[in-house]
Amino acid sequence: MQGYLIDTHVFLWSLNEPSKISKRALSILENQRNTIYVSAAALWEIIIKRKKGSLNFTGDIITQLDKQSFTPLSITYQHVKVLEKIPLLHSDPFDRSMIAQALAENLTLMTRDKTILKYSEVKLLKA
Repeated sequence: MQGYLIDTHVFLWSLNEPSKISKRALSILENQRNTIYVSAAALWEIIIKRKKGSLNFTGDIITQLDKQSFTPLSITYQHVKVLEKIPLLHSDPFDRSMIAQALAENLTLMTRDKTILKYSEVKLLKA
């Protein structure tokens, strides 16, 4: 069993557009032996973008999380401590939070974000 933290766009694609996810990443998401985490930062980002009108997503995001059998991952003090140690390659606070969480929890971060994929400190899987 392995743990994966999925980036915001991967979570949204898993709900509405799974064809955008690579075959390898999709098989990992569908494998019940893997634990798939969704960060509170991703949910926060979705809600903010939806309120600003820059994301067309309807429905209750928590209900969608539960339907996918993904595991929510809260942001902890330990994550914040790691956040301070990672290089400032990415300026997006949500993405930086997820990088720190993946490092602190020894998770593989699944993303297609080109800037996140530059971080050598964290285990990455291109979605």
